[in-house]
Amino acid sequence: MNNTAGNITQSVGTERLLGILKGTGKNYNIEKILRAYCYANAMHEGQFRDSGEPYISHPLAVAEIVAGLELDTDSICAALLHDTVEDCPDKTNLEEIEKLFGETVAMLVDGLTKIVVLAVEDKEEAHIENLRKMLLAMSKDIRVIFIKLCDRLHNMRTLSAKPEAKQRITALETMQVYAPLAHRLGMQRVKQELENLGLFYIDPIGYEEVRTDVDKKYGQNQDFIENIRTIVDEKMREYNINFTLEGRIKTVYSIYKKMYSQNKNFDEIYDFYALRIIVETEIECYTALGVIHEMFHSMPGRFKDYISTPKPNMYRSLHTTVIGRDGIPFEVQIRTREMHQIAEYGVAAHWKYKSGEKSSVNIDEKLEWIARLIETEDDTRDPDEFMQALKTDVFHDETYVFTPKGDVIALPYGSTVIDFAYSIHSAVGNKMVGAKINGMIVPIDRVPQNGEIVEILTSAASKGPSRDWLNIVKTSEARTKIRGWFKKEKRADNIVMGRQLLEAEFKKFGRSFTDAQFAEVCSAVGPRVGFMSNDDMFNTLGYGGMPVSKLIPKLRDEFDRVVKPEEVVQAPLEAEQVQVAKKPKNVRTNSGVIVDGEVGCTVKFAKCCNPLPGDDIIGFITKGYGISVHKRDCPNVAQGLSSPETADRWINVEWERADVAGSAGVYEALVQIIAYNTITLIADITQALADMKVSILQINSQKRTDETIAISLKIACKNISHYDSIVSRLRSLKDIISVTRGFS
Repeated sequence: MNNTAGNITQSVGTERLLGILKGTGKNYNIEKILRAYCYANAMHEGQFRDSGEPYISHPLAVAEIVAGLELDTDSICAALLHDTVEDCPDKTNLEEIEKLFGETVAMLVDGLTKIVVLAVEDKEEAHIENLRKMLLAMSKDIRVIFIKLCDRLHNMRTLSAKPEAKQRITALETMQVYAPLAHRLGMQRVKQELENLGLFYIDPIGYEEVRTDVDKKYGQNQDFIENIRTIVDEKMREYNINFTLEGRIKTVYSIYKKMYSQNKNFDEIYDFYALRIIVETEIECYTALGVIHEMFHSMPGRFKDYISTPKPNMYRSLHTTVIGRDGIPFEVQIRTREMHQIAEYGVAAHWKYKSGEKSSVNIDEKLEWIARLIETEDDTRDPDEFMQALKTDVFHDETYVFTPKGDVIALPYGSTVIDFAYSIHSAVGNKMVGAKINGMIVPIDRVPQNGEIVEILTSAASKGPSRDWLNIVKTSEARTKIRGWFKKEKRADNIVMGRQLLEAEFKKFGRSFTDAQFAEVCSAVGPRVGFMSNDDMFNTLGYGGMPVSKLIPKLRDEFDRVVKPEEVVQAPLEAEQVQVAKKPKNVRTNSGVIVDGEVGCTVKFAKCCNPLPGDDIIGFITKGYGISVHKRDCPNVAQGLSSPETADRWINVEWERADVAGSAGVYEALVQIIAYNTITLIADITQALADMKVSILQINSQKRTDETIAISLKIACKNISHYDSIVSRLRSLKDIISVTRGFS
């Protein structure tokens, strides 16, 4: 080792890092790690953190956390170097990193460099693109996200040095992205600290209230856990089991979440205290469980066997809640040492086994969800859908159901039996004709519950999935496979459907057009979004690979260029839909609507459907109240047109062109939201609307299930394009299941 490296070992920071490395008992390349430190120190010279500390203190702290996970030499070097390329572009680059420290270190630094700050409160495509980059980097080497989580953990530990606004943004990002990723990877120790720190900055008052209750309760029963440990220790020794006992109290965030999401009082948290028994074998786990149930009364319904039915993030343990001294309940967790390592460090505990060491866990299988999300990215060009897939497949709880053979299948909460079928195999989903739950035939949109046995009924005569299934399924995996089937098997039908979708959009522009003009507009727009031919574009629209809404701005611009303004005519109304009386002339009202024929008439907007500029509309002549304007797809329109008594009172109305563009007035619109009922849901929704400067005129909510809630919003917006942007923003929020336009 050279003199420079020798001098480094005298610094407090590197001594601590070297101590951690030595404590692992692993054979690290210390010389390479110290060279990485020297290099990072030189690159960051003159740079300081907001706290005033030299910047090198941050990568050094991240390297210590990475070393605590017992990752390899290259991971620790990458942790030390992770900010050099991004923060010191005039001093170094990836080629230099590769030359000095090797290809693997450069690849890890590159993956970390691409993960820039995620603007959670900015939903637009830049935010989603960063998430995609993160997942792509993870798919290439899982160590990227391990290091990134350690980086985020140290940033959260030192967040007090940041301005208050930055603290909130960073904390929200941590709670919405990084803590769920840590959970999905099984890294509970990292996840819990991220959650506690995030809560501290997001809701400091709530955090302090719960922490005070925790300190008070713990102070009243300070010796409770120690006494329980002593009693259990004596009993366990009678069975000659090699074991370790640990005691803990529940984290502040875990209590906070239970209190507010489940509407519980602090005294209703039965697993406040917990005792952990760590043994050598699975058989000893069940022996220890018998000992605990012999010593204490168990609470009914509070036993969970995650050994025989592991969680998707590989967590395995026995959980039981029993009544201790003075009637105080406490939870007992029983697991083997290997299970304990996985519970604490998740995938990180097993990454080393990829190099050939024996492991009971196939790490590649446990990371398939990353590949599925990357597959979703390839299949759809819609960033909103990618974000929804991310929230559904990664950031929400799971439901555990059984196959008829007894195999356990984990599905995202709210998944249907169709999702279950496609999780088994594409062929099962494509040939599905029905389903049974616990032996009973059920509808195909049925949502299985925990512990139910699901059987998929298939038929060789099946013609394949239905397009309607795309509106039923919950998971991106099922949606991707259904689209894949239509993409491969139904190209001709897709082209017809896609063309019809575009023609319907063209008609909304309010001008007549020829087939040649239609083809010209499509041919000009298609190449701009990656399509070689019109048929390719129609096909993609037809099987759902891209929503038409993403093309509307480009289509509109090209349509205005090709179809000249002098060609504007009133779009003909189909006779079977509307009966229109001949009227003398168009009359412009002050409401942004042109009425065909009624001079000086009053216009009002129907409350049943709240039409917006850009909607296809129709008018109804009321008795004494002027013209009531409805959306054409309003249920009351269909009923009115079919009634002989009112059919002749429907007349043609249209929006003024300027108003469709959004320059006149503000209109009422209804939004129906289905979401998971979390403590921050309403605040997230109102904050998102406030950021967009959207006024909330009315808000109502109704409980749907124990987990979900229905929210009805009446908002003020300019036109249908403005409304679509509001809906898109709401769909990007955490815990949102669906957002649809409402009818009163």
